[in-house]
Amino acid sequence: MRTLLKVTLDVAAANKALMEGSLPKIMQSTIEKLKPEASYFYTVDGSRSCFFVFDLKDVSEIPAIAEPFFMQLNAKVDLSPVMNAEDLQKGLMNLQSIKGS
Repeated sequence: MRTLLKVTLDVAAANKALMEGSLPKIMQSTIEKLKPEASYFYTVDGSRSCFFVFDLKDVSEIPAIAEPFFMQLNAKVDLSPVMNAEDLQKGLMNLQSIKGS
């Protein structure tokens, strides 16, 4: 399932991880693990943030994905199923067939 992982890092924890050299390693490890179709890095309300769009094969993967951010960066983590334009069109076409019934 195409999934959006949004991570907002705690400023103090991210500063410490950056100074210790673990922040780049955590991000690289996440990218290697998720193999995202897209990843972006930005700020939200003065905090470092990032998001990844990736294929979540099974919900049992969630702890392995989220825990490094929780435990090492005191981050806020959100996971949401998402659609691209093709998925949306397919879903809307399915609605049309239901409506026409």
